[in-house]
Amino acid sequence: MERSARVRGWRTATAVIAGTALAAGLLGTASAQQEPAAGTTAAASAEDYDWRNVRIDGGGFVPSVIFNRTEPNLLYARTDIGGAYRWNEAGQEWIPLLDSVGWEDWGYTGVASLATDPVDPDRVYVAVGTYTNDWDPNNGAIMRSTDRGESWDTVPLPFKLGGNMPGRGMGERLAIDPNDNRILYLGAPSGEGLWRSTDSGATWTEVTSFPNPGDYVLNPDDPWGYENDEIGVVWVTFDPDTGSPGSPTGTVYVGVADEEESVYRSTDAGATWQAVAGQPTGFLPHKGVLDEETGDLYIATSDNPGPYAGGDGEVWRLDTASGEWTDITPHRPGDAEYGFSGLTVDRQNPGTVMVTGYSSWWPDTQIFRSTNGGDDWSPIWDWAGYPERDRRFTLDHSSVPWLTFGNQPTAEEDSPKLGWMTEGMEIDPHDPDRMLYGTGATIYGTTELTNWDEGTRFTIRPVIKGLEETSVKDLASPPTGDAHLLSALGDIGGFRHTDIDAVPSMMYASPFIGTTTSVDFAGLSPNNVIRVGEHVGDSSQATVGFSTDGGANWFAGTVPGSANGGTAAAAADGSRFLWSPANEPVHLTTTFGSSWTRSQGIPQGATIASDRVDPQRFYGFHDGTLYISADGGATFAAGATGGLPTEGNIRLEAAPGAPGDVWLAGGDDASAHGLWRSTDGGRSLTRIQSLEKADNIGFGRGAEGTDYHALYSSAVVDGVRGIYRSDDVGATWTRINDDDHQWAWTGGAITGDPRVAGRVYIGTNGRGIIVGETGERGNDGGTGGTTGGPGDNGGTGGDDGGTGGVDPDADCTVAYAVTGEWPGGFQGEVTVTNTADTAVENWELRWSFPHGQTITQLWNGSHTQSGSQVSVTGASWNSRLAPGASTTIGFLGNRQEQNGAPSSFTLNGTTCAGG
Repeated sequence: MERSARVRGWRTATAVIAGTALAAGLLGTASAQQEPAAGTTAAASAEDYDWRNVRIDGGGFVPSVIFNRTEPNLLYARTDIGGAYRWNEAGQEWIPLLDSVGWEDWGYTGVASLATDPVDPDRVYVAVGTYTNDWDPNNGAIMRSTDRGESWDTVPLPFKLGGNMPGRGMGERLAIDPNDNRILYLGAPSGEGLWRSTDSGATWTEVTSFPNPGDYVLNPDDPWGYENDEIGVVWVTFDPDTGSPGSPTGTVYVGVADEEESVYRSTDAGATWQAVAGQPTGFLPHKGVLDEETGDLYIATSDNPGPYAGGDGEVWRLDTASGEWTDITPHRPGDAEYGFSGLTVDRQNPGTVMVTGYSSWWPDTQIFRSTNGGDDWSPIWDWAGYPERDRRFTLDHSSVPWLTFGNQPTAEEDSPKLGWMTEGMEIDPHDPDRMLYGTGATIYGTTELTNWDEGTRFTIRPVIKGLEETSVKDLASPPTGDAHLLSALGDIGGFRHTDIDAVPSMMYASPFIGTTTSVDFAGLSPNNVIRVGEHVGDSSQATVGFSTDGGANWFAGTVPGSANGGTAAAAADGSRFLWSPANEPVHLTTTFGSSWTRSQGIPQGATIASDRVDPQRFYGFHDGTLYISADGGATFAAGATGGLPTEGNIRLEAAPGAPGDVWLAGGDDASAHGLWRSTDGGRSLTRIQSLEKADNIGFGRGAEGTDYHALYSSAVVDGVRGIYRSDDVGATWTRINDDDHQWAWTGGAITGDPRVAGRVYIGTNGRGIIVGETGERGNDGGTGGTTGGPGDNGGTGGDDGGTGGVDPDADCTVAYAVTGEWPGGFQGEVTVTNTADTAVENWELRWSFPHGQTITQLWNGSHTQSGSQVSVTGASWNSRLAPGASTTIGFLGNRQEQNGAPSSFTLNGTTCAGG
């Protein structure tokens, strides 16, 4: 399990509180201030927060989709690291079921198997545990529910389960007796054999009469301990005709990961077991499905447990009445080499069976269908004279456009593909036209399946809304621009979200980096962005990319040595960038990556960050020491040290609004584990005593009536792990999530939104990006909406300016906002929109400050100032405003006691509405 995320967040809040107050009370260095009085901060609580996902839709492997046999439209999906889901037919979306899994039990989000009760559809069971090696310290468990997954009872097991181990697409390992639903069987890995419960999963005992625990090991010499465990007992299926309601089913079939004897049968309700005579050998049985009407047991096999690989395999049919085995392996178009899985039968049409070539990657996965028990097959595509192909389907991916991965397909391929790792496919037992199957990135489905038999095309679409399965490495929320969130994700790179409730059109490209490990924008020039990462599989593309338009477009930099992964930081003004790769020393570029210079005085592997105000100041942390650079990252010197973490994950963040305001979170119990702050540029660090442990730190727009950022952290307070928020610079913290919303491990990425008060983004390891909102007012005079704040997509004006009433006849509108204040200084932004019917060329925006404010630095344009009069012209890239277009300029300024907003603005001499 990777736990290497860090966060870049920006805050719109205001002044740094005087140092004496910080030392005496807010940082908890004086014992009298360790326990602030109740009611000190009117903080938002868990009851105030609504939680949902930032929409990506999918993004990970879905090993299985499981329909209930007795109730229509009741179906579930299991994932390898992201929990389990139930389908909501009315909303056409998946509902997450395991968000209550907490920090200590994070492995329970790896679902090794799932069973829905055919007798009592309200009952559902999941077999959970992510790894069978020492990556997961806990044993597995059976979680059982009597309300379709709304709540769970957890029954620990005496062994581990491998929801994210080799063979996780095989199954299902967990099965309910269709006649006596008190009886369940579980196939275990690691040589633990077959287990049974006779009390609806409350207790479990090993079936000691079962003769073969499955001794197949994918790679006995794997030094990482991932591929050298026994795959074990992999599926269980019942013959319901051999029992009666309320009595155990007599005949049970079990599949075992063994290349010589893989299929076993009991005819006395599990008392004794025998290998089925005449069975095929040489392969592993991925799936075993019984067509109860015909009495045929089908098995799909491969030479590899999957879900990635498989170079050969077969499909067989057992006539359970006669004992005759028949090889019904489909002919592979082009004599391709792959194994079989994804086995399913049509419960409404006996003899109709389907199977996938799950490990076929080129030119696409393969799906076969037979209506006569496998005597004859038709493929979902076939060659029509290379490189042309005949397709029985149309793939409409418009609801999830990024599934193309930006690929330009060759003549033989499609983009997007039908999928890969297609281990889990099911025909709806109540509707022969409906079929779903999981892939390595999504769930696809159709409601026109029987068109296949009629020779007409059927449409396949993503059926994935609500199922979010990305592993989040980093998050950044810029203070300006149309994007509220930039993400760094495992396997699929990351996204730029202009609307967190809409699926983005495409992940980052040019370069495409499979796993982005870090993303950062320049604090005072947020259009300048860097991202770094590492490839998934073979790639010749660069592992570093740059953007000068807030992540809308990217270009690759050169790579110093073989650098990949690690952390990156952008100077406050975007003039330079620092990269601390996972495998190379820290490097600096002032040319957007066309050349790099090695930084001196900082250890390789340091976590780095940039000051959000001072372009020359960077920070790094490694092995208990904070390093400081005052020359733009060229050289570093040791700063704070002693009593700081020497091991564990580290998050290093500089707060916006004032130079030298640095926060450090993370560590481990062996050295130090908590949250620290520096207000002197890293020369010293003071521990925030109000948190027992903290694993990350993020900044959000401050609450109304406060003058600092809202702080967010996944932390421990009074022994309780949770997502915490502080509105008083860390003096007190309020838990804002509850036990139903824990999302397992949340120690990676976290950040607030600089434009929406109360909004927090949380990175998970398999449940995607979680967003929490309160709808509260913020400290810069606006109320946040679901897509924006003042000066962006929503909000109302307030003390610092806001927008006024809009003149419907004006040819332009202006929104002015103060986005940060500190003694003697402030930060602001002005958004101008062309509301005329014609473009504005080479625009000039003018205004007058009312209280003697002066601009010291401005970005996204150029400025001059004479007394109170300010003139701003556009940069080369934004000097033309098309009808309806807008642009935002940001600036730093000096101020006196008052800091009022300008009363009017002109654009090329025309007075604009707003102000």
